[in-house]
Amino acid sequence: MTAVPAFWSLALQDIPDPDFADVHVFPLPPGAPEDPAWWAEAIFAIDAAPLPVRALMRTRQVLVRLIGLKPSPADTFDVDEALGDEVLIAADEEHLDFRCGIGVDREHRLLRVTTTVRLHGWRGRFYFAPVSLVHPTLTRVMVNRVLRRAAWRTPSRR
Repeated sequence: MTAVPAFWSLALQDIPDPDFADVHVFPLPPGAPEDPAWWAEAIFAIDAAPLPVRALMRTRQVLVRLIGLKPSPADTFDVDEALGDEVLIAADEEHLDFRCGIGVDREHRLLRVTTTVRLHGWRGRFYFAPVSLVHPTLTRVMVNRVLRRAAWRTPSRR
């Protein structure tokens, strides 16, 4: 059996040469869920996002119209695929293709969030220029919020 490199992700399957990519790895606290679908849902739950993230998402939905783009549908951040220890969120829009792989390494108790983006035309470049500056910070903020807010049950507390 060939070992899969630690950096491999479903996010690279459709976009192997991205215009933008980032990877964030977080240690899982004891008792934290090991289901990558649980993490995907928790991280991208709009009502659980920090207030600045919610404000940015609402603002984005309005501003994209100014450059001739459609607002993203409500199901944009739903899980599209699962393979082994990772789930994939995929969105193809007129201005960009977005992939986010969320994986759990059960052996090492790590959560990995991999994002890849392929830009289309001037609208994609224009839209994503400011997004690329805040994306790494927003990803860390969103995941850390879930890590802090969730009440983990260890087996001894059940």
